[in-house]
Amino acid sequence: MQTVFNSLAWQTEVAKLISAPDSKTIAKQLVAFTCATVSNNGTSLMAFHADAPPEVIHHSLAPSRARHYLDRYLAGPYLLDPLYQMALRPDKPAMCRFRDAQPDRFHSSEYYRQYVERTHLVDEMDFLLGVSPVSALVLVCGRTEKRFSRIELSQLRLVEPIVRTAMQKVWDSRDRESSRDAGDHGMHRRLTTCFENFGEKTLTHREREITQLLLRGHSSKSIARELGIAPGTVMVHKRNLFAKLSITSQYELFSRFIDALSNS
Repeated sequence: MQTVFNSLAWQTEVAKLISAPDSKTIAKQLVAFTCATVSNNGTSLMAFHADAPPEVIHHSLAPSRARHYLDRYLAGPYLLDPLYQMALRPDKPAMCRFRDAQPDRFHSSEYYRQYVERTHLVDEMDFLLGVSPVSALVLVCGRTEKRFSRIELSQLRLVEPIVRTAMQKVWDSRDRESSRDAGDHGMHRRLTTCFENFGEKTLTHREREITQLLLRGHSSKSIARELGIAPGTVMVHKRNLFAKLSITSQYELFSRFIDALSNS
């Protein structure tokens, strides 16, 4: 039976990945290997850090798509990304389908409407690997035309050990080469502080917690589960914080937050 795994093209990509001599080449070949395993519209290898902005190590996106998908993302929206949050958790999965990692009202969130929807992604599979107490590597494989089939998902699961081993080699090689540049730590601190303290002069601590979860796409019921309080209590806090901020919608809340990020 002919499959992608016994094709000459795929086996050639495996050979190139095995023989890659340094972190940049390993990252480049890992992206090429993933693209040979399943067709996609963009694969990116990224490093997420708790103390610095994300790094794009290598990607296969066209320049026009990279400007929106990556450049805009790195300017601050990553703080609202459920994948970013998941990657930095100690209990993260080895791989996941992005739609399975989303909060229950994610598609109603302004982050989704203003950023994710404009990427035109219809499906995404992610490989996650913790590489230090504060960092994780994530390989993002995205589709803009149709969802991955069951066969394609199975192919990605079968190559998970290869992908994760290559990701670890990228990180280990970067350490040896002293090539890591995690970007502007100061900018990340400003953005993180802005997110954590958004509404500090107006809202209570509980209202700020609820604001953060609303911005990330959680419903009132989901927020109640996250915070261990009743949904009715969440609704009361939500009405109060909207009144204090003089807003009437999630769109206005998101706009206020983006304005705060821009001025941070």
